[in-house]
Amino acid sequence: MADPRIIDVALDERTILWRSADVEQERRIAIFDLIEGNHFAPARVHPDGYAGPYRIALSVEEGRLALHIKREDDTLLETLILAMGRFRRPIRDYFAICDSYYQAIRASTPQQIETVDMARRALHNNAAELLRERLAGKIDVDFDTARRLFTLICVLHIRG
Repeated sequence: MADPRIIDVALDERTILWRSADVEQERRIAIFDLIEGNHFAPARVHPDGYAGPYRIALSVEEGRLALHIKREDDTLLETLILAMGRFRRPIRDYFAICDSYYQAIRASTPQQIETVDMARRALHNNAAELLRERLAGKIDVDFDTARRLFTLICVLHIRG
């Protein structure tokens, strides 16, 4: 029986050089929300018909995203490699808007915070759609899953 969902997420801690308390909170929330509700269905049919649930491990290898897809028992099913070129600008812009958002939370009016948050959400939504496009034909994910995965991809790209 198919169970197209993620049940565990691991990030390659070797690629994460530094993260602030704000970023760590975003990471925890993204993983929690992702595991609580997601749709994740790799297109590849496995000889034994395995169709979930999945454990995933994300890492950056030679400038590319490696998405290691594993069975529930942690055995590797496949590794999907995505070029990150089209994500460089959205990641950079997302970091910049998040910095503005965190600063606004600490020192701005509610209206200013809402304005920055709306821009942050719009950028995040656009990046999630880009991720869905890049995964099309490889892995079917819903919008919320793509959004949370993009957050985790950003965490992997923090350089301090």
